[in-house]
Amino acid sequence: MSIGNSPEDERPFADVSEEARPSIGRALQQARIAAGLTVDDISTATRVRIAIVHAIEADDFAPCGGDVYARGHIRTLAKAVHLDPEPLIARYDAERGGRPAPTPAAPLFEAERIRPERRGPNWTAAMVAAIVVVIGFVGFTMVKGGDDGGKAQVAEGATPTTGTSASPSARATKKPADPKPDPTDSAIAAAPRDKVTVQVSAPDGRSWISAKDHNGRLLFDGLLEQGDTKTFQDNSKIDLVLGDAGAIRLHVNGKEIQDDFRPGAVERLTYTKGDPEVG
Repeated sequence: MSIGNSPEDERPFADVSEEARPSIGRALQQARIAAGLTVDDISTATRVRIAIVHAIEADDFAPCGGDVYARGHIRTLAKAVHLDPEPLIARYDAERGGRPAPTPAAPLFEAERIRPERRGPNWTAAMVAAIVVVIGFVGFTMVKGGDDGGKAQVAEGATPTTGTSASPSARATKKPADPKPDPTDSAIAAAPRDKVTVQVSAPDGRSWISAKDHNGRLLFDGLLEQGDTKTFQDNSKIDLVLGDAGAIRLHVNGKEIQDDFRPGAVERLTYTKGDPEVG
């Protein structure tokens, strides 16, 4: 009979650090309780619905609607309870096989191709020459008027300075002033008609938003803070996802969207060229 440790005693100790570490939902719940906040308090502060907060704290991310929305909710809830969101998101990605490689973001506006510089007419020199000609003509007219015994010379098309009223023909040549364009019309005219332009702003709160072009490329994925504005443009279509549609104001092709979005509601919208339509 040998004296020594049995084979069971020589087995390596199990790493209990991973088991001791709380899950994502448990970590958020513990931080919320430590901060003295209720689920209603967190829902009001973050505009994440109460049902979703309960589900995340129970490690059920299905109600979030996908990994993109789940990451956004985890980040928002972690910040609300003063918790660093990056370790939680990294753990979420690790438990689901890693985060997919991000798609390069498309530029906000299509870059124009660099064209060779074309030397056009020197308009500056032409304008200077025209001004010199006008000044010379006015000076010549004044000098000629003095030589003729002080008779006033009325330039063609000018209004006479005498007390007599202007002739009907002179009054007929006056063109009425162009009406000033309405600010709304100007905003619509500024949006290109051959593209779809979507402006997203958060005047009264903050919301997570996601925007994609017609090819499905990701233009933006993140939190829109209060007072921030983002503008997206594409040749044919913009797909939007609003984490809190009630905090968002939309302008599509220069027109404000008047839909009655509820606070905390997640909205998926699609806009195309022409009159704005909710997809």
